[in-house]
Amino acid sequence: MKIAIAQLNPTIADLSGNAQQIITVAQQAANADARLLLTPELSLCGYPPRDLLLNPGFVEAMAAQLQELAQHLPSQLAVLVGTVQPNPQATSAGEKPLFNSIALLEGGQVQQIFHKRLLPTYDVFDEERYFEPGRQSNSFTLNTLVETAGGQRSRGAEEQERAEEQGSKQVNPSPPHLYLTPHPSLKIGVTICEDLWNDEQFWEQRNYEVNPIEDLAHLGVDIVVNLSASPYSVGKQTLREAMLSHSAHRYQQPILYINQVGGNDDLLFDGASVAFNRAGEIVSRASAFQTDWVMLEFDEQKKDLLGTSVTPLPESENSEIWSALVMGVRDYAHKCGFSEMVVGLSGGIDSSLVAAIAAKAFGADNVLGVLMPSPYSSEGSLQDAQALVNNLGICSAKLPIGEAMQAYNKTLEPLFAGTSFGVAEENLQARIRGNLLMAVANKFGYLLISTGNKSEMAVGYSTLYGDMSGGLAAISDVPKTRVYSLCRWLNQTSATGEIVPANILCKPPSAELRPDQTDQDSLPSYEVLDEILHRIIHKHQSTTQIVDEAGYDPAVVNQVMKMVARAEFKRRQAPPGLKITDRAFGTGWRMPIASRSVVDNQWLMAKET
Repeated sequence: MKIAIAQLNPTIADLSGNAQQIITVAQQAANADARLLLTPELSLCGYPPRDLLLNPGFVEAMAAQLQELAQHLPSQLAVLVGTVQPNPQATSAGEKPLFNSIALLEGGQVQQIFHKRLLPTYDVFDEERYFEPGRQSNSFTLNTLVETAGGQRSRGAEEQERAEEQGSKQVNPSPPHLYLTPHPSLKIGVTICEDLWNDEQFWEQRNYEVNPIEDLAHLGVDIVVNLSASPYSVGKQTLREAMLSHSAHRYQQPILYINQVGGNDDLLFDGASVAFNRAGEIVSRASAFQTDWVMLEFDEQKKDLLGTSVTPLPESENSEIWSALVMGVRDYAHKCGFSEMVVGLSGGIDSSLVAAIAAKAFGADNVLGVLMPSPYSSEGSLQDAQALVNNLGICSAKLPIGEAMQAYNKTLEPLFAGTSFGVAEENLQARIRGNLLMAVANKFGYLLISTGNKSEMAVGYSTLYGDMSGGLAAISDVPKTRVYSLCRWLNQTSATGEIVPANILCKPPSAELRPDQTDQDSLPSYEVLDEILHRIIHKHQSTTQIVDEAGYDPAVVNQVMKMVARAEFKRRQAPPGLKITDRAFGTGWRMPIASRSVVDNQWLMAKET
């Protein structure tokens, strides 16, 4: 029996467009004699639909689209489609109004519905806001297709005649050489994303009361399929595959894992759908960071999946992150209706990386880099920015801001009289640049991509309504040290020579908002800062723990801790940022703004000597 995996890139709420993606792959699968097609979690509406699920009209439209989709699929092909189902007991039992579901479509109809059992509420997930968990194990039996014996009538012809007699739309008939046997041959267990993530042996703890994979093993299913929309983070595929291999081997069940691919707002989905045999050995893997479809074969005598192609994973973390960011920028722009982008170019490393990502995502001809020198901008930075423009082949414009600075200073002179030049005047430069970039974006319908990295976002080393302006923060989850690593990798792997000018990689980073300024006037070295931030943000450590384990100066750690807390109001107003780590400043970050936790509470602080 042949089983096809459709690794799709849905757009949220594009019900007809997403359905057409499924139909297109279903026709390909049927032409290749597949019996079953698997699509990702919520493949009909895209994941995550978030508060669109609170709109009854959206849910009703999805139900109607599902029925229409069933009628347009090849009739000999069974298809599992991710959708949403109303909960009829919601009001009487005090339950949530919806189920996160999988529909089995076959023969022009919805044959069965299966509900997700484990609903995640950590990090970016908030499924209990909308969904009621399923209460029972999910499985179905599937008949097989065999060659028609000589003289037998094809099932496709019979189906077409029935459709004509009933006056219904033309169906896609079964190929004339195939028909269904009268007896069930394969019992398939159905799980949805988080249903796989509760193996207490693998995790050394149980996060939910039930383990759906264990329950399906007790039911004696022949194979487990998992339809997922699992967001990307660095190195997550290695973890997924270790977990899937463990479960397949533990329960002696082949597992097919299907993942969504593409970017939806801040969340990136890496695809890399994968299959394991009963021994826990990988037998197939789809491409990462791009749509794909894969055909597998299930041996009904051996009760196991047979090996096919195993697409290699990206060769390094930098390659993986680069692919994720390019995909994320491309999908965000495309799904929001943009075809061109604008980036402010300072001659620094952050804007260099963002411009390179934009050029790769949308083509150099569709990217405008804007140089906005001030009296404090060095000639070297201007030369570096122009060299980057030449290396990437993008369009460019130069808008000096000296006169605008003078106009602001003159306007503010009566109020600022008697004060010295300081942060307010420095930030005015960033805000002038932000205004100019937004004007260009507004005038020509471009998407402005901001250039702040995670290190800067964490400690507030950025200007609200200045360099934080934009419609997308492409590298807001990329620490500064990783920015350097990505740019070096980009130069090393480029087939066309140097991308990021060498001088940008070598010079001390600087905002150039005053004479001889460098980032380290205000911050620790980025190697130190990023290590401290990792411990604060990802490991939730107090400053005392950081000092004890890493040996950093308590005064430095305390300073960073305070900066992170005080910058919360800035982060709340930042553009959406692409998530590449397991702890990003986005929908999964839920910190208060008005808080005394760091300023006053000594349980977070380290004792200074």
